[in-house]
Amino acid sequence: MPGSSVRWAIVVAPGIGATQYSPRAARLVLPGRRFVAADATNGSGLIASGRMPTTLRLPAVLALVFAALAGCGPGGDAQRSLALDDCRLPRLATAARCGTVTVPEDRDKTGGRTIGIHVAILPANTLSPRPDPLLILAGGPGQAASGLATFAARLNEIRRTRDIVLVDQRGTGRSSPLVCEAYSEAGLKAAMLETDPMPRAKACAEELAKAGVDASRYTTAAFVADLEAVRTALGAPRWNLWGGSYGTRVALDYLRRHPDRVRTVTLDGVAPPDMIVSLDVWTTRERALDALFERCKASPACATTMPDPGATLDAIGRELGPGGREIAFVDPATGEARRMPGSIDGVIGLLQPLLYSPDTAAMIPALLGRARDGDLAPLVATANAFTGELVNQMNIPLHYSVTCAEDVPRADAALRERALAGKRSARLARLALAICDVWPRGGAPADAFTPVTSDVPALILSGGLDPVTPPANGDTVARTLANHRHVVAPGYGHIVSPHACAPRLLAAFVADAGFDKLPGDCVRQLEASTPPALWIGLLGPGAP
Repeated sequence: MPGSSVRWAIVVAPGIGATQYSPRAARLVLPGRRFVAADATNGSGLIASGRMPTTLRLPAVLALVFAALAGCGPGGDAQRSLALDDCRLPRLATAARCGTVTVPEDRDKTGGRTIGIHVAILPANTLSPRPDPLLILAGGPGQAASGLATFAARLNEIRRTRDIVLVDQRGTGRSSPLVCEAYSEAGLKAAMLETDPMPRAKACAEELAKAGVDASRYTTAAFVADLEAVRTALGAPRWNLWGGSYGTRVALDYLRRHPDRVRTVTLDGVAPPDMIVSLDVWTTRERALDALFERCKASPACATTMPDPGATLDAIGRELGPGGREIAFVDPATGEARRMPGSIDGVIGLLQPLLYSPDTAAMIPALLGRARDGDLAPLVATANAFTGELVNQMNIPLHYSVTCAEDVPRADAALRERALAGKRSARLARLALAICDVWPRGGAPADAFTPVTSDVPALILSGGLDPVTPPANGDTVARTLANHRHVVAPGYGHIVSPHACAPRLLAAFVADAGFDKLPGDCVRQLEASTPPALWIGLLGPGAP
């Protein structure tokens, strides 16, 4: 995303996405419990999306944020070697329990640098928790699991009997984050005026190297080894895995390496092992945008105001011209009047993140209509509101370390050209892929990109409108997971778990380690979901 509108396209958009979670003053009364409330705004957290209740439908995703009174009894700590203290997590109303597991940065080097892996636990609401906690694996790559604390807190049914564990991936959050000036808050703001991400990435790589950080060692394989060290320190004989987006890659690889340590696995927004994140997301997002345009043409109201959205987008590109022009807009977070360079690449970079949520995707026809009339400010402001906080939660250097080690090496020049031929986002994709020419490159095990075969119970969730990990991905991994159930929710986007009755579905699956007791009404509700109405004006669906 370094670069005007390219900020969203190149810094965040190359990845699968994170679980985005945006709460607004959520309240809940638990029977027999003291009332706990949280009043949080503009929070985000895996890129997540979904439908919201009609009364609270906003561009961001609805979340209920609460935590019940919790105790961690001696039964849960009996075999733990990890010291835990009270701590605070983002947008969480109550304290969690946190500790740090020290691991080698490079496990192949004896006596080398060590790093700390941050572990946060939302304790079970019982003095005798089950020995197999639920582990939350965040997305990106580059998102810290601690950013999903509000989602974890909503899983109150699971917390009745089990701890929920959030482990920040090495290089993110509080786990020895990869920090450089180029991607500091000030650096990202400066990147808004740039169109080439390469100089900023190169400067960051050089700064990390000078600090003695080996950025090539921050990979999925290294994180999986860290997770096993955390499990041992927690004294948990097994655990239940929940992975979202890139977190499904981590979950599947952990299942491959440590099958006896996994009781159940939930995969939400599946990234199959052979997925080339840095390349595939550009083609799937483009298909999702084309599908939205076709839906507009099939809708009488939308087609009346915009008969051909694709042609409209092309016309906007011609109007901006090869060199682009400056865009004035008001920052929705600060109210500050700002200006930034705009181009067709920038417009595409702004549109693509909106596809992750059906509610923001539904606004695209109206935003294009304004842009067609020469007013790009609503598009810039909407994209900024949707992705701004998420950019702050993503560790960009870690994203590069993972994708440059695992994805870009599998995309040779010929494959890139075939995949990107004729794509609107081809230039953005090439700029993002080129970053790995200057980034320290690690490696991956030889079998890392092969299917994972297992009979561990696996619940697979897919949003029918997911622009980066579509339901076909879930079908792909299901072929080698003998004991699975794949639930597709047609009306939802990237990440289903936080929405509607899905937390209840997760709770039933984890409790039973199987599918016989899944709530049928919830499965039917998700499978019968439909997309929100398209906006033809900025006042909402059906409004001019």
